[in-house]
Amino acid sequence: MNFYEEEPQFRALLKELLDEEFFEYADRELLAFGEKCANEIDQRARFTDREGQPKLIKFDAYGDDISEVWVNDGYRKTVEESYNTGIVGYVHKDIPELGRHGNYIYSYAQGYLLSQTEAGFYCPVTLTMATAYLLDQYASPELKEKFLPHVLSTGETTLYEGATFLTERQGGSDVGANVVKAVQTSEGYKLYGEKYFASNAGMCGVAMVLARKDGAPLGTKGLTLFAVPWRKEDGKLNGIQIRRLKDKLGVRAVPSAEVEFDGAEAYVVGDPAKGFYYMMEALNLSRVCNTVASLGIMRRAYREARQYALKRDAFGKKLADFPMIKDSLVKMVVKLEVETRTVFKYLPLFEKVMRNEPGVTEKDIVLNRLYIALLKKETAEQAVHFAHEAIEMHGGNGYIEDFVTPRLLRDAQVLTVWEGTANILGLEVLRLMEKFNAGELFLQEMNERIAGMNGEHVDQVRDGIERLEKLLVSLRTATHDHKTFHSKRVAELMVKIFESVNALEYAAGGDERAQKVMEVFIEDTWGTPSNFNQDMKSVNYFDEIVNLIEKVELP
Repeated sequence: MNFYEEEPQFRALLKELLDEEFFEYADRELLAFGEKCANEIDQRARFTDREGQPKLIKFDAYGDDISEVWVNDGYRKTVEESYNTGIVGYVHKDIPELGRHGNYIYSYAQGYLLSQTEAGFYCPVTLTMATAYLLDQYASPELKEKFLPHVLSTGETTLYEGATFLTERQGGSDVGANVVKAVQTSEGYKLYGEKYFASNAGMCGVAMVLARKDGAPLGTKGLTLFAVPWRKEDGKLNGIQIRRLKDKLGVRAVPSAEVEFDGAEAYVVGDPAKGFYYMMEALNLSRVCNTVASLGIMRRAYREARQYALKRDAFGKKLADFPMIKDSLVKMVVKLEVETRTVFKYLPLFEKVMRNEPGVTEKDIVLNRLYIALLKKETAEQAVHFAHEAIEMHGGNGYIEDFVTPRLLRDAQVLTVWEGTANILGLEVLRLMEKFNAGELFLQEMNERIAGMNGEHVDQVRDGIERLEKLLVSLRTATHDHKTFHSKRVAELMVKIFESVNALEYAAGGDERAQKVMEVFIEDTWGTPSNFNQDMKSVNYFDEIVNLIEKVELP
């Protein structure tokens, strides 16, 4: 098995997005990583989830608090192998073989493969990516020299995994309510207080932590970003204790903890008045990671459903011979393929904004934030839906832990919560519309992209755009309660349009299979003209879209 090799559409998409030299390198590396993910890393994921979960070793034999987190050897091997691919490091430093930096497209392609095995393996990578971004963008030269080579390690030096500690017991999504204190001493700053949901605790070498200095104002404006090493140079804990590990529903591979700071040495990152702003920038990066993890779960769920349907006998036939099963599989893979294209085709804009490349406009920045909110919400919800569909395809077997499907559902559920719930993301869309005219910018962008296209499927998308225009007009004069009430509806309509435009562009490339994918996607997204589906395209297109999907040649 090889998760990368068996999905030629994804390989073709990367070939579109990467230059020839980079694609040749990435394709070779992803083939090797895809095989590893489908085999030994997948086996480690099963063991970690069932038998090898992280454990807190609170005290040593003398009764001293050592707050160590035990993880199994397979977990540690996966950490080593994942980071040595450059999944974090090559975003910020040269790939030796190419003599130039990698990019987020390649990193997220690696994350997509890793998440097909275990989203809990990708979570620490996400946190390390965010840590690397914050240090690289905002830290002083001295701080960069101290931490960044370790955070970006690909095997040449000791790896410091990263972490981002935001959540406090009284705050949750309301980060402005945070109370962890930063006290200045003659030696620097020391932190005091508790972070209530701290993922990668005990495994990270350095954590990015929001804290409030003495005399700082209330709310988010009073928060400063600190880099906090987990241990001192002598190897002892840096004024940090773990109270307990969280007993989570899913993503059990990653240790999440309640962490207490009692005089932890901390280093200010960037402007002390911009801590919240910096962390929100990192949150945008993490939301894209969350989106990619959701796509990985969707792909694995579809793969398991497809394999089972092609193998399982029922009533004298294979499951995949029944029209209802064909319909389910086709709609799953069509949604997955269009959604994956939408995410990865958007990534050049993400790269441009995150790196603050020359020519970045205010429109780029607003649309980047909008697309992140839309795609994070949609993919997380679809990951849960796909896991549900895979379980149902397996029947009773799908509910048994001998199969991967229960873990997919357990892992998928957290992705709707991490990095912002649907309600929070809906409010983000509303804020972008009210403060930065995001609704009109979005409509302008979508209309420009389908200008010159025609046909019944284009007309269906244009109808959706007109519905959005009318909704936005109504919201301009609506009460605050009506605006917040409709915010998620706006987000859902926007993402339908966004993905549909990508589907139309996909079909416009002239590929016959892409045309069929687009037809099924548009009709399923916007509805068929009548209640009785005479054409049954999802059934009639089964062989082209599903049954032969893994035999398609790479262009």
